[in-house]
Amino acid sequence: MSDLRDLYQEVILDHSRHPRHFHALDDADRMADGYNPLCGDKITVFLRTKDGRIEEAAFQGSGCAISMAAASMMTQAIRGATTEEFEQKFRAFHDMVTGKVDDGAAAERLGKLIIFAGVSKFPVRVKCATLAWHTARSAMEQRPEPVSTE
Repeated sequence: MSDLRDLYQEVILDHSRHPRHFHALDDADRMADGYNPLCGDKITVFLRTKDGRIEEAAFQGSGCAISMAAASMMTQAIRGATTEEFEQKFRAFHDMVTGKVDDGAAAERLGKLIIFAGVSKFPVRVKCATLAWHTARSAMEQRPEPVSTE
Protein backbone atom coordinates (compact mmCIF):
# COMPACT_ATOMS: atom_id res chain seq x y z
CA MET A 1 0.00 0.00 0.00
CA SER A 2 2.91 2.34 0.71
CA ASP A 3 4.18 1.90 -2.87
CA LEU A 4 0.75 2.80 -4.24
CA ARG A 5 0.55 5.86 -1.99
CA ASP A 6 4.01 6.93 -3.15
CA LEU A 7 2.95 6.54 -6.78
CA TYR A 8 -0.16 8.66 -6.17
CA GLN A 9 1.96 11.37 -4.55
CA GLU A 10 4.33 11.33 -7.53
CA VAL A 11 1.44 11.75 -9.98
CA ILE A 12 0.01 14.64 -7.96
CA LEU A 13 3.41 16.33 -7.77
CA ASP A 14 3.98 15.84 -11.50
CA HIS A 15 0.62 17.41 -12.40
CA SER A 16 1.25 20.21 -9.92
CA ARG A 17 4.69 21.03 -11.28
CA HIS A 18 3.81 20.43 -14.94
CA PRO A 19 0.05 21.03 -15.26
CA ARG A 20 -1.63 19.90 -18.45
CA HIS A 21 -3.86 22.31 -20.37
CA PHE A 22 -2.49 25.26 -18.37
CA HIS A 23 -3.29 28.17 -20.66
CA ALA A 24 -6.05 30.56 -21.59
CA LEU A 25 -8.42 29.24 -24.21
CA ASP A 26 -8.95 32.14 -26.60
CA ASP A 27 -12.02 30.64 -28.24
CA ALA A 28 -13.68 29.53 -25.01
CA ASP A 29 -17.44 29.98 -24.96
CA ARG A 30 -17.65 29.35 -21.21
CA MET A 31 -15.42 30.60 -18.45
CA ALA A 32 -15.50 30.93 -14.67
CA ASP A 33 -13.25 32.09 -11.85
CA GLY A 34 -12.82 30.26 -8.57
CA TYR A 35 -11.19 31.12 -5.27
CA ASN A 36 -10.36 29.17 -2.13
CA PRO A 37 -9.72 31.80 0.55
CA LEU A 38 -8.57 29.19 3.07
CA CYS A 39 -5.59 28.09 0.96
CA GLY A 40 -5.28 31.05 -1.42
CA ASP A 41 -5.96 28.96 -4.55
CA LYS A 42 -7.20 31.01 -7.52
CA ILE A 43 -8.25 29.47 -10.80
CA THR A 44 -9.94 30.33 -14.07
CA VAL A 45 -11.48 27.49 -16.06
CA PHE A 46 -12.00 27.86 -19.80
CA LEU A 47 -14.31 25.56 -21.78
CA ARG A 48 -15.14 25.33 -25.46
CA THR A 49 -18.35 23.45 -26.05
CA LYS A 50 -20.20 22.29 -29.11
CA ASP A 51 -23.45 20.36 -29.42
CA GLY A 52 -23.62 19.70 -25.66
CA ARG A 53 -20.07 18.33 -25.46
CA ILE A 54 -16.89 19.79 -23.95
CA GLU A 55 -14.51 19.97 -26.90
CA GLU A 56 -11.67 21.61 -25.00
CA ALA A 57 -10.88 22.47 -21.38
CA ALA A 58 -8.05 24.54 -19.97
CA PHE A 59 -7.20 26.48 -16.84
CA GLN A 60 -4.94 29.14 -15.43
CA GLY A 61 -4.21 30.13 -11.88
CA SER A 62 -2.11 29.41 -8.86
CA GLY A 63 -2.47 27.35 -5.76
CA CYS A 64 -1.30 24.44 -3.70
CA ALA A 65 -0.14 21.14 -5.21
CA ILE A 66 -3.52 19.45 -4.66
CA SER A 67 -5.43 22.30 -6.31
CA MET A 68 -3.17 22.52 -9.36
CA ALA A 69 -2.98 18.75 -9.84
CA ALA A 70 -6.76 18.40 -9.51
CA ALA A 71 -7.31 21.13 -12.11
CA SER A 72 -4.78 19.57 -14.47
CA MET A 73 -6.28 16.10 -14.21
CA MET A 74 -9.84 17.45 -14.38
CA THR A 75 -9.17 19.16 -17.72
CA GLN A 76 -7.97 15.83 -19.09
CA ALA A 77 -10.93 13.92 -17.65
CA ILE A 78 -13.69 16.19 -18.95
CA ARG A 79 -12.50 16.77 -22.49
CA GLY A 80 -15.00 15.14 -24.82
CA ALA A 81 -17.62 14.71 -22.09
CA THR A 82 -21.25 15.58 -22.61
CA THR A 83 -22.97 17.86 -20.13
CA GLU A 84 -24.49 14.80 -18.46
CA GLU A 85 -21.16 12.94 -18.35
CA PHE A 86 -19.48 15.99 -16.84
CA GLU A 87 -22.12 16.16 -14.13
CA GLN A 88 -21.68 12.44 -13.38
CA LYS A 89 -17.91 12.86 -13.08
CA PHE A 90 -18.34 15.96 -10.94
CA ARG A 91 -20.67 14.12 -8.56
CA ALA A 92 -18.47 10.99 -8.44
CA PHE A 93 -15.32 13.03 -7.74
CA HIS A 94 -17.04 15.15 -5.11
CA ASP A 95 -18.54 12.10 -3.40
CA MET A 96 -15.15 10.38 -3.37
CA VAL A 97 -13.14 13.25 -1.87
CA THR A 98 -15.82 13.99 0.71
CA GLY A 99 -15.89 10.33 1.78
CA LYS A 100 -19.45 9.61 0.64
CA VAL A 101 -18.31 6.62 -1.43
CA ASP A 102 -15.36 4.28 -1.03
CA ASP A 103 -12.42 4.01 -3.40
CA GLY A 104 -13.73 0.86 -5.06
CA ALA A 105 -17.07 2.38 -6.01
CA ALA A 106 -15.40 5.50 -7.38
CA ALA A 107 -12.56 3.77 -9.23
CA GLU A 108 -14.69 2.52 -12.08
CA ARG A 109 -16.19 5.93 -12.82
CA LEU A 110 -13.13 8.10 -12.20
CA GLY A 111 -10.16 6.24 -13.61
CA LYS A 112 -6.92 8.06 -12.79
CA LEU A 113 -8.75 10.60 -10.64
CA ILE A 114 -8.91 7.89 -7.97
CA ILE A 115 -5.52 9.15 -6.77
CA PHE A 116 -7.41 11.91 -4.94
CA ALA A 117 -9.33 9.43 -2.76
CA GLY A 118 -6.93 10.03 0.14
CA VAL A 119 -8.01 13.68 0.30
CA SER A 120 -11.13 12.56 2.18
CA LYS A 121 -8.90 11.90 5.20
CA PHE A 122 -7.88 15.58 5.23
CA PRO A 123 -11.08 17.68 5.25
CA VAL A 124 -9.20 20.97 4.90
CA ARG A 125 -7.80 19.72 1.55
CA VAL A 126 -11.21 18.80 0.09
CA LYS A 127 -11.76 22.42 -0.94
CA CYS A 128 -8.38 22.43 -2.71
CA ALA A 129 -9.25 19.26 -4.65
CA THR A 130 -12.76 20.37 -5.61
CA LEU A 131 -12.15 24.03 -6.52
CA ALA A 132 -11.49 23.33 -10.21
CA TRP A 133 -14.52 21.05 -10.40
CA HIS A 134 -16.86 23.62 -8.84
CA THR A 135 -15.40 26.29 -11.12
CA ALA A 136 -15.89 24.13 -14.23
CA ARG A 137 -19.46 23.40 -13.14
CA SER A 138 -20.08 27.13 -12.80
CA ALA A 139 -18.66 27.65 -16.29
CA MET A 140 -20.89 24.89 -17.69
CA GLU A 141 -23.93 26.56 -16.09
CA GLN A 142 -22.70 29.98 -17.29
CA ARG A 143 -23.01 31.53 -13.83
CA PRO A 144 -21.45 35.01 -13.81
CA GLU A 145 -20.38 35.20 -10.16
CA PRO A 146 -17.00 33.81 -9.07
CA VAL A 147 -16.96 30.50 -7.22
CA SER A 148 -15.80 30.51 -3.62
CA THR A 149 -15.18 27.47 -1.47
CA GLU A 150 -16.52 29.36 1.56
